[in-house]
Amino acid sequence: MPGAALPGRPGNLTKEQELRLQEMWTATLKVFGVSGFNNGTNGDAVSITGSETAEQAGTVGSEKKKKKRVNLFSRKHHDDVGTEDAESVSATDANDKYGQAKEFHKVLESQSPEAIRTAFWSMVKHDDPDGLLLRFLRARKWNVQNALIMLISTMHWRMQEMHVDDDIVRRGEAGALDDSINSTSPTKKEGHDFLTQMRLGKSFLHGTDKEGRPLTFVRVKLHKQGEQSEASLERFTVYTIETARLLLSPNVDTAAIIFDMTDFSMANLDYGPVKFMIKVFEANYPESLGVVLVHKSPWMFQGVWKLIRGWLDPVVAGKVHFTKNVEELAEFVERSHIIRELGGDDPWTYQYVEPVAGENKLQSDGVTRQRLLDERAAVVKDYEATTQQWIRDPNSTHALQQRRSELTNRLRTGYWELDPYLRARTLYDRTGIIREGGQIQYYGSPNSATGSNAGHHSIQNGPLPPEHRTDELD
Repeated sequence: MPGAALPGRPGNLTKEQELRLQEMWTATLKVFGVSGFNNGTNGDAVSITGSETAEQAGTVGSEKKKKKRVNLFSRKHHDDVGTEDAESVSATDANDKYGQAKEFHKVLESQSPEAIRTAFWSMVKHDDPDGLLLRFLRARKWNVQNALIMLISTMHWRMQEMHVDDDIVRRGEAGALDDSINSTSPTKKEGHDFLTQMRLGKSFLHGTDKEGRPLTFVRVKLHKQGEQSEASLERFTVYTIETARLLLSPNVDTAAIIFDMTDFSMANLDYGPVKFMIKVFEANYPESLGVVLVHKSPWMFQGVWKLIRGWLDPVVAGKVHFTKNVEELAEFVERSHIIRELGGDDPWTYQYVEPVAGENKLQSDGVTRQRLLDERAAVVKDYEATTQQWIRDPNSTHALQQRRSELTNRLRTGYWELDPYLRARTLYDRTGIIREGGQIQYYGSPNSATGSNAGHHSIQNGPLPPEHRTDELD
C-alpha cells in the first residue's frame, strides 16, 4: 500500500533535485510569459479559462515576439535557465526519438504563451504542479533543457494533435454515443468504434496492486487488426490513460498495466496501436508507469516481444514482467484483488453501463463554470507568484514552502469542484468508483452496478462535501 513519497517526488527531493525543479519552473514560467519571467511578453494578461481557451488563444502576433521566444535557450539566456547552451537544443539529448526538439521550436513559433500556459494548467487537474514538472525532469535525467522541450511538446500534442481536454475528455463516452447515432461518416464510425471498445471491455480500470497503484487491464484477445479505425484506437487509448490519471493520489503517481494474453493468437497482433501506446507513454505521459505485467503470454509471443523491447526505452522495458499463472501474478497484486477471470478471488466482472441522458448537464452551466474557472485562475496566479518568491529566495522560509503546499491543496480540491463542468462522466463515475469530491472507491461501492462486495479500498483525492461524509464510505 502507498506510504511515504518516493524519491524525486514532492516532499522527497535532494538539494540538487530541488534546484533543478526551481530551474524548471524558471524556464517554464518564461515560456508562459508570466510577469517577471516573461522575455518580453505580457504574463499578467494571461487567464486560465478552460480547455476551449487554449484553442481560442491563437498564435503569436509578431515576428519580433516569435524571435524572442525561440531564442529562449540562446547563449545570452542560458544562464537564466541553468542548463547547457543553445546549440544543443537542435539535437536535444540522445533520447529524442520522437523529434520533440523540432516540435518545441514549432510550438514557440506558432502558439501564444497564453495557449501553452492554459494547456499546462488544464493538464494539471488534481495533480501537484511540482509533481507534474518532476515527471518530465525524471524522464530526462534532471536535464532542465531537455525536460522543458518534452513538456512544451506535450502541450502541443494535447492542444493541437489529440485535443485531449477540449474534445476527448470534455465529450467522453456520451459524445461518442451521439456521434455514433447522429453524425455522418467518418465521425459516425469513429464514435461507433470507440464505444465498441468500451462495450467489449478491451481495456478497463479496476482495483489496485500491492503498491496501491490503479490497475489497467488490457484483454489482448479482444483486439483484431482493422476492426476499429486507427483514430478510434488512439482516442480510446488516450481516454483510458486520462481516466486512469483521475485515480492517482498524492503518494501514488504511477499505474500498473496487466496485459492479459490469454488465448492470444497472431490475429490479435497489431503493431500500430502498440507503437502509439509506447509513444504516448514515453513522450507525453512520462514516469506514469509503475509496472507492466504481461500475463500468460504464449511461446509465439517471444519473437514479438524481442521486437517490441527494441522500441522501448530501457527504463520502461525494465518495468515489464512476465507472469505465467495466478501465483506469479499474486507477487504483484493481492490475490483478493485479482479478478476471478484471471484466477483470483475478486468476483468482479466487467460490464459496460451506457451513458445516461443528462449526466453531463452541468457542462451547459456556463455561469457556474466561469465562476469556478475564475477562482482557479486566481489560485494559479497566486501559486505562480509564490513559486517566483521560492525561486528567488535560496533560503526560503518554512512559511513560504507551506504557502505553496496550501495552494497545491486548493488547486486539487478546486479541481474536483470544477470537474463536472469540464469533464464528461465516465463508466467509472456511473458505477461509483469516481465519486463526488474526488473520492476513489474500487471495492464494494454502494452505487456500483458492476462491482463486487469483496473488500473495500478508497483513496481520498479531495475532500467530500459534508453531506457525503457518511458511514457508507467506511
